[in-house]
Amino acid sequence: MTTPHSRSTPHSQSLTDLAAIRERVAAQVVGRERELDLVMAAVVTGRDLILEGPPGTSKSTLLRAITAEWSIPLVLVEGNADLTPSRLVGHHNPSRVLREDYSADNFVDGPLLQAMRGGGFLYVEEFNRAPEDTIDTLLTAMAERVVTVPRVGSVVAAPTFRVVASMNPYDNVGTTRLSISVHDRMCRLVVDYQDAAAERDIVARHAESAPVRIVADAVAVTRATREHDAIRQGSSVRGAIDLALLTEQLCAMHRIEIPAAGTVEPPRDLPTDYTATFLDAMTVALSGRIHLDDTAFTTPEGVLTEIWEDHFALNPAAAKPG
Repeated sequence: MTTPHSRSTPHSQSLTDLAAIRERVAAQVVGRERELDLVMAAVVTGRDLILEGPPGTSKSTLLRAITAEWSIPLVLVEGNADLTPSRLVGHHNPSRVLREDYSADNFVDGPLLQAMRGGGFLYVEEFNRAPEDTIDTLLTAMAERVVTVPRVGSVVAAPTFRVVASMNPYDNVGTTRLSISVHDRMCRLVVDYQDAAAERDIVARHAESAPVRIVADAVAVTRATREHDAIRQGSSVRGAIDLALLTEQLCAMHRIEIPAAGTVEPPRDLPTDYTATFLDAMTVALSGRIHLDDTAFTTPEGVLTEIWEDHFALNPAAAKPG
């Protein structure tokens, strides 16, 4: 069993170095200061980690920035029924086996061994969709930092190797409940959506030419999808990015004048051609990203139209319950 202090920190950096790295990573990730601190603290102290949160909450962005600063690989793998232990660990090249028989030289590393040998982070998305025997293989790698492969031998993980997993708490279709053994070996961090100001900043970075008015409207309606009673899971900020880009292009295509920004709340006298175009863009950008409650007797388009009316047609104060 690995003792609490037997794993090396990434590059054995000093606290001063880590503080500087933290500042550089923070400049690349919007609105994630607390999460950055906690993730860095976990991986620097040699812990494996579960990030629990909906899609589009900067989990992979955060990990890419950290591993880039440490110059170590980030190996991504999708957790699903096809992720068998052999896919995770690796396999012998069939054509070479026919010519040479089994040997260590014709073994092709899977993502787990790639991360172990390279001292990188193995990032398993949709962790709770992976088969139980695959998760057991990961448990061995996490506990022992060694994986033994028949006809190949033992692969020892480099000191900076970590397993980071993500789970979507809203998704319970095709998922399995993780065992106590998994939770006992991994730290857990809940990652929720950023606030409205941070999401406007994210959209503005990805849709650089989109006017402020479009960015504000795109973020507002996207956030509203997360609060609607008929929606089980709303759209992430990726939906707002696509919505801003689509609206901008449609307005340019039809020579529609985009209103001035003003405040983040829309003025009551927005031109009809702009609001109608925005609704079309909403339908394309968001209808596939919202997941309705099983008891909802409506369609994604119907819910989006309701959100659009609340945002553009109703007085914001009057639109609130009570």
